Amino acid sequence: MVDAAFVSFAVQKLGDFLIQEVNLRLSLREDVKWLRNELLFMQSFLKHAEEKQSEDQRVQQWVFEINSVANDAVAILETYSFEASKGDDDRIAGRLKACTCICRKETKFYKVGKEIQSLKQRIMDVSRKRETYGITDINIAGEGPSNRPNNQSALVRTLRRTTSYVDDDQIFVGFQDVVQRLITELLKADPRRSAISIYGMGGLGKTTLARNLYTSPNIVSSFPIRAWICVSQEYNTMDLLRNIIKSIQGRTKENLDLLEKMTETDLESYLRDLLKERKYLVVVDDVWHREAWESLKRAFPDSKDGSRVIITTRKGDVAERADDKGFVHKLRYLTQEESWDLFCKKLLDVQTMVPEMGRLARDMVHKCGGLPLAIVVLSGLLSHKRGLEEWKKVKDHLWKTIKADSIEISYILSISYNDLPTVLKQCFLYFGIYPEDREIYTDQITQLWMAEGFIPREEERMEDVAEGFLDELIRRSLIQVGHTFWDKVVKCRIHDLLRDLAVKKALEVNFFDIYDPRKHSISSFCLRHAIHGQAQRYLSLDLSNLKLRSVLFFDPNFCKTGLINFRIEFQHIYVLQLEIQSGTRFPDSIGSLYHLKFLRLSGIYDIPSSIGNLKNLLTLCVYNEYGRLCQLPPETAGLINLRHLTAFYSIPLKRISKLTSLQYLEGICCDQWKDVNPVDLVNLGELRMYGIAKTYSLNNIGNLKQLHTLFLVCKYDESFPPLEFLNFCQMLHKLWLKGRIEKLPPSDTFSNSITMMSLSHSKLIEDPMPILEMLPNLRNLDLVAAYEGKEISCSDNNFGQLEFLRLESLENLERWYLATSAMPLIKGLGIHNCPKLNEIPERMKNVERLKRFNL
Repeated sequence: MVDAAFVSFAVQKLGDFLIQEVNLRLSLREDVKWLRNELLFMQSFLKHAEEKQSEDQRVQQWVFEINSVANDAVAILETYSFEASKGDDDRIAGRLKACTCICRKETKFYKVGKEIQSLKQRIMDVSRKRETYGITDINIAGEGPSNRPNNQSALVRTLRRTTSYVDDDQIFVGFQDVVQRLITELLKADPRRSAISIYGMGGLGKTTLARNLYTSPNIVSSFPIRAWICVSQEYNTMDLLRNIIKSIQGRTKENLDLLEKMTETDLESYLRDLLKERKYLVVVDDVWHREAWESLKRAFPDSKDGSRVIITTRKGDVAERADDKGFVHKLRYLTQEESWDLFCKKLLDVQTMVPEMGRLARDMVHKCGGLPLAIVVLSGLLSHKRGLEEWKKVKDHLWKTIKADSIEISYILSISYNDLPTVLKQCFLYFGIYPEDREIYTDQITQLWMAEGFIPREEERMEDVAEGFLDELIRRSLIQVGHTFWDKVVKCRIHDLLRDLAVKKALEVNFFDIYDPRKHSISSFCLRHAIHGQAQRYLSLDLSNLKLRSVLFFDPNFCKTGLINFRIEFQHIYVLQLEIQSGTRFPDSIGSLYHLKFLRLSGIYDIPSSIGNLKNLLTLCVYNEYGRLCQLPPETAGLINLRHLTAFYSIPLKRISKLTSLQYLEGICCDQWKDVNPVDLVNLGELRMYGIAKTYSLNNIGNLKQLHTLFLVCKYDESFPPLEFLNFCQMLHKLWLKGRIEKLPPSDTFSNSITMMSLSHSKLIEDPMPILEMLPNLRNLDLVAAYEGKEISCSDNNFGQLEFLRLESLENLERWYLATSAMPLIKGLGIHNCPKLNEIPERMKNVERLKRFNL
């Protein structure tokens, strides 16, 4: 997969430049137009080059040179535009400066012209090499509909209608008996701390099985202390020990500072003392080497209280030697009928499968050999195919790769990857940048796609298009759902085998490279670098010949002391992610990275004023542990293209209403919002505000005409001010209120557009149901510590659209009256920590139970 999106992006940039710079000299205009047309022409050969790139080093070099020209063209134009805009600001100073700026601009035109001439020569060389390497044209019109840009919006709308998020744990076919057997083993009377090992090849569902055990209500209630860690092939024992301690004790500043100072021996002793005399369950997932378990198990004390450890591994010897007296379970393959059942559960539209298609599918499922991952990916692939002939083509392709009686899983994964349109290939490959076994926030990955130029700018919002692309990858079972909230995937993950495929394909086509500190090397062809450890060593590499586009640091130990400096190699980057040791100073040189579109920081408290130079920035996220606030300078309000701002900051950001492109705002406190005039925030769709008190007014929220999602959180033990402003939020779909509500306003206060509502810690005295049941489009309702009364009552012909209801921590609730015709569409019910509610309405007893969730 060539990096076609960036070539397309360069073509768009060149076109925009021609439109914006109306005063270009004719010769320069013609050169820019020629370069744009040549790159547009080259795009038609990139698909064919993709097929040959992994086999032919010369073709790989040819693709790199095209991307290099496109990359340099964008860098030249963006640098010129930035310098020219500074000149425009100078002209305001007076006529004398105006004359100086005209001369300066002419000089810049001359410099751009020389650089474009150089690119013309390079593109002509690339054209000659195309013929030499036998890269011929292809019929672009013959590609599938999802490859054609003019169909992107229709594709996205279709996906957003048809995709439903099914938790993989809910389709855990064939292993219900195994789950019960292992739960029995975990809960047996043996007081000795023991290990239960689950092993089997990749793709059998070891982690899914462990997750089912970990979240089982019986297990949750039996083990007061639970923790989960992923080990993977490359691990750091100290980090694993710290992660277990953090998950048990929380992430307070004092705790984290203490852990950072500890040696491995100190951490072992600390964790042992923490677990002593407490019944615990720890899942140690994805263990590759016996040494990994040996280095951890000393920290797990045996207090003779029935504590347990679950180990998952692909290696039989690791499982069998983990505990001499432990329980070892080898995960079996699915039977033919179990395999077919799983295939049908994952197939999106079983109804359209005619008998002949069913016979074809059964043959293919049989060849999957009972491996769940292969089955769900095959089902995802066939879900995208329409009609008997397309299914036959998939079968023919698979049959060509058969070795022996079953299909290698790598073949199915590769076919599913190859079936993706180019833009989705890029989106899929990006998951490989992340460290193994990491849960990924979906907002973060889609924002990265936008910054990289993968998401076309059309009539649909980029955020909606990106979400549609993620939907498609989930629909094809190439990406797994990690956590959902209401109808949105909040976290996702990629299976280890699929991540291996993403990394392999990315290296083949120079999409990205991951720094290897053992070899102390990284590909000079790749314009995206990921650093998972030893970031300081990475920075000692010679990167001077690269014009990097993306640099993502995932090393929390980066910059324990000293100052980060952004070198000349980073001057053209679009994406910068830094997970940094808390308290690191952030340099003014960040302001020189004026091409940045995505900036995500962790461990930074003071943002320099030079951030105001980043006029191209789309996403700014600043996360700090244990709730420490950052300081955003006033210049942040000058980031006119900013679409996503997530930063819990301390000093009020005046003139925030200047951010007219803003789509998402999180981290603002109510006392910072009170002086904001939001009338200019014409695009703000999601607002998350904290620190609300009864004395504040929230009325100006009603001026946000595009607001569709609203999260409001009160200060501790505070009450909400009047909520009548909600009557003006006519586009509002999702409402989440955390804090005391002295009296719920009448139902006509809430917009009829609301489909999802959560009331948390509201401490209502009166039954909220008579008001909430009047909302005509309400589909999801969560009541968490929201009501202190003894009974709730739902009357006839109400809650007509409600599908999911959660009642949690209603500690006084004893009775629930449900009229016969209320909640006719209900399909999911969660009841947690309602100790006095001994009986639920008869009609609710057969409704699927929802899991408890953490927000």
